[in-house]
Order: sequence, then structure tokens, then C-alpha cells
Amino acid sequence: MRFGSIEDAKVQAEKFAPIIGQLTTELRKDVQTVWIHKGNEDFGGGNNNLLIHHDRGLEYQKKGFLEEVFLHEASHTSLDSYHSSSSGWIEAQIADNGNFISDYAEEYPQREDVAETFPLCFALKYKRDRLDNGIIQKIEKAIPNRIKYCNNVFENMN
Repeated sequence: MRFGSIEDAKVQAEKFAPIIGQLTTELRKDVQTVWIHKGNEDFGGGNNNLLIHHDRGLEYQKKGFLEEVFLHEASHTSLDSYHSSSSGWIEAQIADNGNFISDYAEEYPQREDVAETFPLCFALKYKRDRLDNGIIQKIEKAIPNRIKYCNNVFENMN
């Protein structure tokens, strides 16, 4: 579905552009296009694209986690192809003794583990003060090897 006019489409794009612009360079590096559709469908990432569904975006924003969704989807777009099947990532998964950061990552380890894990590692490294200490301890206990892997990626970003 399309928005009614160029002006309407511009208004919608301007709602999401600042958040995309705040993503790290590493998370934007492979983003070539952003599609904004009407509707209340899932967001998507991959194929050098970020897919936004306007109504769902407004829901995410109202619930206070739109930025986290963009971190997840941008991880698909700009990190998956470099990390999800790399020997280092797979070794870290194995070393974490079958622990995953979410049920979704555990159910789809090749497809969702990077996108579920990197945003939390980002929060641990750069936004730690926003996390509850109990949550920090759970994350650090569950996936210490993937945290090390992510931190190494963060340290080597341009």
C-alpha cells in the first residue's frame, strides 16, 4: 500500500529516519534501501534493506522499544552475513553450552542469534546504566563467549 502523496510519505519517512541515523556505522554499513509500508506487519532486515510497517512502528514506539527493533533488524542487514556462520561465532555459541539470549535465538540459531544477541551486547557495553543489575548478571552468565565475540567486533569498528 502506498501513502496518499509524496508529502504524506515524507512525513512517515521523517518519523523513522532519525532512529536509523542514530544506528552505529557498523549497523548501517550494508543498508542500501529502507522500505516503509502501511500496515501492522513485522519489521524486517536483510538483503541490504530495512523494512518498516508504519502502524507496527507506532506500536513499537508507544511501547518504548522501537530503537531496539531497529538494532535487531539492522543486525540482520549488516552483521548476519559476516558473523552468523563464522567459525568464531559458532565456537562462541558452542562454548556458551547451549545457552541463548532468547527462545527465538535458540529456536533459530543460524538466523536469529546474531540479531538477538548483538543488541544486548551493545547495551551491555554502551548503555549498561540503563539495564537492571540482575539482567546484566543473567546475560553475562548465559552467553559470556558471545559477549566477548561482540566486544571484539565493537572494538574493531571504524
